[in-house]
Amino acid sequence: MFFNSLDFAVFLPIVFVLYWFVTNKCLKLQNALLAVSSYIFYGWWDWRFLSLILFSTLVDYAVGRALAHETIILKRRLLLWISILVNLGFLGFFKYYNFFLENFVSAFSFLGQVINLNSLHVILPVGISFYTFQTLSYTIDVYKRKLEPTKDFVAFSAFVSFFPQLVAGPIERATNLLPQFYKRRRFKYSDAIDGLKQILWGLFKKVVIADNCAKYANYIFDNSADLNGSTLVLGAVFFTFQIYGDFSGYSDIAIGASRLFGFNLKQNFAFPYFSRDIAEFWRRWHISLSTWFRDYLYIPLGGSRGRILKTIRNVFIIFIVSGFWHGANWTFIIWGLLNALYFLPILLTKNNRNHIEIIAKGKYLPSFKEFTLMSGTFILTVFAWIFFRAETIEHAFSYTSKIFSKSLFSMPYFENGTLALPTAVLVVFFLIIEWFGRQDKYAIESMFYKHNILKWFLYYLIVILIFVFAGSNQEFIYFQF
Repeated sequence: MFFNSLDFAVFLPIVFVLYWFVTNKCLKLQNALLAVSSYIFYGWWDWRFLSLILFSTLVDYAVGRALAHETIILKRRLLLWISILVNLGFLGFFKYYNFFLENFVSAFSFLGQVINLNSLHVILPVGISFYTFQTLSYTIDVYKRKLEPTKDFVAFSAFVSFFPQLVAGPIERATNLLPQFYKRRRFKYSDAIDGLKQILWGLFKKVVIADNCAKYANYIFDNSADLNGSTLVLGAVFFTFQIYGDFSGYSDIAIGASRLFGFNLKQNFAFPYFSRDIAEFWRRWHISLSTWFRDYLYIPLGGSRGRILKTIRNVFIIFIVSGFWHGANWTFIIWGLLNALYFLPILLTKNNRNHIEIIAKGKYLPSFKEFTLMSGTFILTVFAWIFFRAETIEHAFSYTSKIFSKSLFSMPYFENGTLALPTAVLVVFFLIIEWFGRQDKYAIESMFYKHNILKWFLYYLIVILIFVFAGSNQEFIYFQF
């Protein structure tokens, strides 16, 4: 079930009414309703894969209960590894089996040995990368004694399968989200309004910005061999806004929908395209995944403590794993390597914490230096996205090589290119709203809050733009991850 579908437009109000007007007097009933609703939400895509979520839930609940009573270190480690191997085993099989098989065969073919192994027609379960990391955070934190293991299986099931953020995040930590299932929730009108505003902005990002940019990004990438360098730059820029509008739009809808039910999810995007360096970009882009890898992989490896070579190793590991998390393709690994190369000089010169506050805080416009830094970071990001979007390594290199050719200085041109002008105008409008709302959790959170006429004009304008310019109903990009 997609957030931008009629099915969800019917599903959400039904669950909302049942939640606040039928089960509101009993916390367990509310949690049970959320768990059942979440399974319906996920099963709408393919009911056969509900068994995966249920099995992961049962395993991690049992491991948590066992860790509650176990004091012997070796047995505690064994329990933790059971959880890790089960969860990553499922993820590895469904997502990476064919990738490793094909590369294994290719490696032996390179050495002159022919091996015939058949790949499997495996369907990648939607959201498996997200809920796998979410439930792993529970067992790891219980193992580290940062979190008390739960005795409430219903609450734990609702936590693992919570439908607003089940298939594309944010990846919530058990320490933040699980305790919210233990507490009585009371309906707050202000929270509901705030949630609806964030849903509205998320829908705008997805169906107006992302889906319209997708039409031109897809065309240009699919026909890159026939287009000039300047047009390919345009395609990369369109994809840059497509993936941001698509993914951050999903996060906004997920966070807003959670607010309707009395839950607070953490911010997942903080206006990353206004970053002044790559370190700041990664503090603002897909925050839940970046911090997950930081806390559960980078820091345990030693982080930036110790020798320089160890720090360099850890940086490359974290970015390569981050790239590989996105998909079984060498393009994602190259994308991760590029970002590691961008990030490493900033870390080694200890400038990675230079830009903590949002750019030009309290000002209307950035300084010339800030604008230059922001523009440079944006260009580096756009270049890296080419590898993320390309179908193969060969496609990525042919795409970039054509950009760095004489054709870069010719006018952009592609079939129906003039029809892209309204999309470009919409992107500019989007950037203006994001810029002036950059100090909030989402762009329209408090915009014009003292001016009712302007505030409601903005809301109606966004609604009109959604109805007029909504692109073709496309899946969210991160469903494939």
